[in-house]
Amino acid sequence: MNITVLLITLAIAFLITVLLSPIMIPFLRRLKFGQSIREEGPKSHMKKTGTPTMGGVMIVASIIITTLIMGSKLGNGSIGYETWLLVFVLVGYGLIGFLDDFIKVVLKRNLGLTSKQKMVGQLIIAFIFYFILRSQDFPTYIQIPGTSVQFELGWGYAILIIFMLVGASNAVNLTDGLDGLLAGTAAIAFGAFGILTWYLLPNGEIAVFSLAVVGALLGFLVFNAHPAKVFMGDTGSLALGAAIAAIAILAKMEILLVIIGGIFVIETLSVIIQVISFKTTGKRVFKMSPLHHHYELVGWSEWRVVTTFWLIGLLFAALGIYIEVWLS
Repeated sequence: MNITVLLITLAIAFLITVLLSPIMIPFLRRLKFGQSIREEGPKSHMKKTGTPTMGGVMIVASIIITTLIMGSKLGNGSIGYETWLLVFVLVGYGLIGFLDDFIKVVLKRNLGLTSKQKMVGQLIIAFIFYFILRSQDFPTYIQIPGTSVQFELGWGYAILIIFMLVGASNAVNLTDGLDGLLAGTAAIAFGAFGILTWYLLPNGEIAVFSLAVVGALLGFLVFNAHPAKVFMGDTGSLALGAAIAAIAILAKMEILLVIIGGIFVIETLSVIIQVISFKTTGKRVFKMSPLHHHYELVGWSEWRVVTTFWLIGLLFAALGIYIEVWLS
């Protein structure tokens, strides 16, 4: 596929988000869709109270519009099942996040949906995703990155898919805690998958979707970088997490997600370690979890934490590309 198509995809998504944001941000502010800051969070975050949230609506809308436009041109008027599956996952998890945000900001319940309600919604979408894949005779093996070694999982592949979609959506959600942190790290991770799928796969559908996400996130970052004028909320973070897992599945790069999404893995592990340590010993390993809050409380500025995590995300992305391309 011509790289020009990817650059056009990125540009369209970027422009849509940049043009939508000055309209949507004041609209969200008028509706009083402002972020409520948890009292147990860093005290420096209290000044962010009232910043418009649910900006993920702009991200999701930009991705869908761009993907359908470019996907249609790519398929000479028709859109393949992979594109529809990616859009389905993006919208499905985005709706769960939207409900969560709506309850938080409109009904003033700071915790939003209960964990059980979120989990049920996430599982339902994951099951539907799996059954659609199986209807297309999708292979159920996984491959070790950089090698030709494969393991057939059979029915166990269903468990893997569910774990990946639910796990990734929640891991990415945990990373959304500082201005520009998730938008930047996610753009890097999706960009890595965009490069890999463009280079390695004959069908350009997944690459187009990936670059549409990158463009939308870069456009959002214009307004989300410190000091943020808008937050994406769970509407964006849950949708992005599930979408990157779906990309890894469809591209048969399931294991590579752990490497390219290394930042999300580390953030999740920091929460798990903190909970286990506190419940078993009564002591905390970190000053606060997820990990980005620990560095804030150590004395790092918010911008220093974010740019450091971006750099680490770039290293993970480069490592993933190196393993998949140069070692295979």
